[in-house]
Amino acid sequence: MSASESVPDTVPLTTLVREWGWIGLIGFGGPPAHIALFRALCVEKREWLTAGEFEDGIAATNLLPGPASTQLAIYCAWRLRGRVGAMVGGVCFILPGLIIILALSALFLSAHPPLWVVGAAAGAGAAVPAVALNAAFGLLPASWRRAGKERSARVRWIVYLVAGGISAATVGAFLVLVLIGCGIVEIVIRTGDKEEGRRGAPGLLPLTVVPVVTGGVAALSWVAFKVGALSYGGGFVIIPLMQHDVVVTYHWMSGAQFLNAVALGQVTPGPVVLTVAVVGYAASGLWGGVLAAVVAFAPSFVFVVVGAGHFDRLRGDPHVQAFFAGAGSAVIGAIAGSAIPLGQELAHLWQLGLLALAAVWLLALRRGVVLALVGAGAIGVIAVLAGAPS
Repeated sequence: MSASESVPDTVPLTTLVREWGWIGLIGFGGPPAHIALFRALCVEKREWLTAGEFEDGIAATNLLPGPASTQLAIYCAWRLRGRVGAMVGGVCFILPGLIIILALSALFLSAHPPLWVVGAAAGAGAAVPAVALNAAFGLLPASWRRAGKERSARVRWIVYLVAGGISAATVGAFLVLVLIGCGIVEIVIRTGDKEEGRRGAPGLLPLTVVPVVTGGVAALSWVAFKVGALSYGGGFVIIPLMQHDVVVTYHWMSGAQFLNAVALGQVTPGPVVLTVAVVGYAASGLWGGVLAAVVAFAPSFVFVVVGAGHFDRLRGDPHVQAFFAGAGSAVIGAIAGSAIPLGQELAHLWQLGLLALAAVWLLALRRGVVLALVGAGAIGVIAVLAGAPS
């Protein structure tokens, strides 16, 4: 899949601006919605890509760390107009959601927000632990199938899952080490390449320590970089990756405010990873939000613009397949495990009742996340205006 195979320069850049920007504006519902919208545009409506080419793009971007649906948006634009198209399409997909979430951040994180805003935040935040569990459960079946039927592989899958869950619940600051470690262990077991473990492990610890020492803009950049370059398995894994740093290490947000940031990332259009912009806003205002977004999304542009021509080889690499088999199941455990510290941030009894309702809505009735959060926010407004503690 080389650049020479891309569609000739017949698609104007203005078309990319309009179409990718529109999807970024109406793309509520996370990656599944984004994939459906891009398939409808690029394969069914415009016929810019064949169904096979589009599915290959999905498969390849799912192997990359970072936000997969954003990388798919960049990849589709790359197929149409090369590197310039990739940059234009990616930016236009991200920008509408970024503007919206920064505006909402200013409202929700203001020193004296209106009472209805406080209620909406408390209500939506109460549903977030259930959203985390729902995200993890949704990923389980496909990951279990990828583990194969061999007993030893399934045992390892369970071990990685449990390791990720325990790490997210207890040692969030070192979760990246656990995720990457699970991937490296699986490489060694599957391929017998012990050198891979020796090469990969020693360099990881300094990366987790340096930001704790430096703080400031370097710390914000590091947290955003982890989100963009070291998150495996979908947008929701950013929650356990960020939570400890944001709330405990740097105190940029309270636990309740972090719940609100997660909720905002879910109910606004565009990539779920835009949650990092709320964190940046809390840390350093408007420019902090912009910086966090730029740092978080930059790796996705690099991965696609530089590596798209090598995606076929990437998908066939046994080391890559093994790494994601190990890290992928650990990620699912981490997403589920993050529900524990998230739930511990709920301060009022009525929020626990709302959490139970959200869990029934999402896990038992299998209804939508956006409706769950909007409904919980509405109930929160009513509760707080009626005198409930907030």
